[in-house]
Amino acid sequence: MNHSNASVFRIQKNQTAAVTFILLGFSEYPDLQLPLFLVFLTIYTVTVLGNLGMIMVIRINPKLHTPMYFFLSHLSFVDFCYSTTVTPKLLENLVVEDRTICFTGCIMQFFFACIFVVTETFMLAAMAYDRFVAVCNPLLYTVAMSRRLCSLLVAASYSWSLVCSLTYTYFLLTLSFCRTNFINNFLCEHAAIVAVSCSDPYVSQKVILVSATFNEISSLVIILTSYAFILITVMKMPSTGGRQKAFSTCASHLTAITIFHGTILFLYCVPNSKSSWLMVKVASVFYTVVIPMLNPLIYSLRNKDVKETVRKLVITKLLCHKI
Repeated sequence: MNHSNASVFRIQKNQTAAVTFILLGFSEYPDLQLPLFLVFLTIYTVTVLGNLGMIMVIRINPKLHTPMYFFLSHLSFVDFCYSTTVTPKLLENLVVEDRTICFTGCIMQFFFACIFVVTETFMLAAMAYDRFVAVCNPLLYTVAMSRRLCSLLVAASYSWSLVCSLTYTYFLLTLSFCRTNFINNFLCEHAAIVAVSCSDPYVSQKVILVSATFNEISSLVIILTSYAFILITVMKMPSTGGRQKAFSTCASHLTAITIFHGTILFLYCVPNSKSSWLMVKVASVFYTVVIPMLNPLIYSLRNKDVKETVRKLVITKLLCHKI
């Protein structure tokens, strides 16, 4: 029995070694290849500078050594990694004729993309809980949101995302593929990989559907419950100034949540038909390329402490340069 299992494993390993995927991306629009390359290169540059800059600013300014910015620094790290997993290959495929990606490369891209998208889902939920404590229990905020609890929430987000990604990848590896497969997307995304499988993908599809639904619903329940309590607390505040301060504290986070979850829920609603693949690609671009760029901009543009730290850094650099 063990010998037969080993033989099957060797056969599957030999088959997958010969498998290649061709990422079609936006190849049906040849005239747009260069403009798209320039647009995505600009977005990726802003993403890298924005997210790494946000991490640096949070580390430099002692005022930002709070639970909210602790979560934000990890969100920036996740956005940077997420974009870096997807965008370089997208940029490459816009300027080269050969759009192939090896089986291992495709599976690894899927594996890391899963880790970072699931982590972001629960990081945003942790940040919603942080805002709930800050608005509803301001006097107990530093005690309730202890360094230990913040570290546990972040570690739990990374750990659960790793479990999910390993599970999805395992069930993908149980599928068999033909030698050459045309993936109708610019990244190795689950639905696109499953669509070119030569075997029945029922189990793999069900596993990711159940898991992804659980992740989305559980994170949204945490977010919506937190903001329901925040809204009740804010409405009870006697002063208009207090209400405005509370709303401004949550505005950036609410914007980030709306964009991220809105895009994912839109993707859930798109049927798997040939005519809908363009919408899937556009939505995929949004949550893999655009959102990682938007998050640091959303949080920095609305935050005085972040803007002040950036201003001081720029002035210091200019003075050093003049000297």
